[in-house]
Amino acid sequence: MTLAPGTPEWPGDTPFACGWNWRMADGASVNLSTITTSPHVGTHADAPLHVRDGAAPSDQLPLEVYIGPAVVVDVSQCREAVTRDALRAAGLASTPARLLLKTGQSIAAGGFPAGWPALTAECAAALVAGGLRLLAVDCPSVDDRESKTLAVHHALFDGGAFILENLDLSRVGAGAYYLVAAPVKLGGLDAAPVRAVLLNTNIGS
Repeated sequence: MTLAPGTPEWPGDTPFACGWNWRMADGASVNLSTITTSPHVGTHADAPLHVRDGAAPSDQLPLEVYIGPAVVVDVSQCREAVTRDALRAAGLASTPARLLLKTGQSIAAGGFPAGWPALTAECAAALVAGGLRLLAVDCPSVDDRESKTLAVHHALFDGGAFILENLDLSRVGAGAYYLVAAPVKLGGLDAAPVRAVLLNTNIGS
């Protein structure tokens, strides 16, 4: 997602804002900008600290989790919570290390979505038990919008898996890819911005 003024933030969170400290047009030797934002605006990696006091912060996120083979599954037709059966029906035959869910409910459309299909906590726990290391979504959260317990966050982090949110999958079809999505190394925070790239594994290097 492009981070810019107007990028939709979670309602009540700090929006992205920017300005200029120095301008060459005003006689400065360089242009120098400044930004203010929540680390959850735009594409980002949640850290365990986000949902648990004393847990690992953003600078301790393991890079290897965010780089490697990944599978995109389209669950945009799901009208209920996403179960293992729903994932199988969407074409997921086995548990990948990195699973990207395309819900179609994304801030890429320019607004904050009213809702989105989310995994059940039981499904998240089963995926982690099957070897999932990273769950990534194109919507603002791996949990339902109205969730207060954040059970999917906890199921993933408790099992040693990690989270990417607010991907732009609008031009990405279901299938196998290679993900490169290293979080910015921000010290001690609950999330970190990410520049996520999917490489098509069917194209030669």
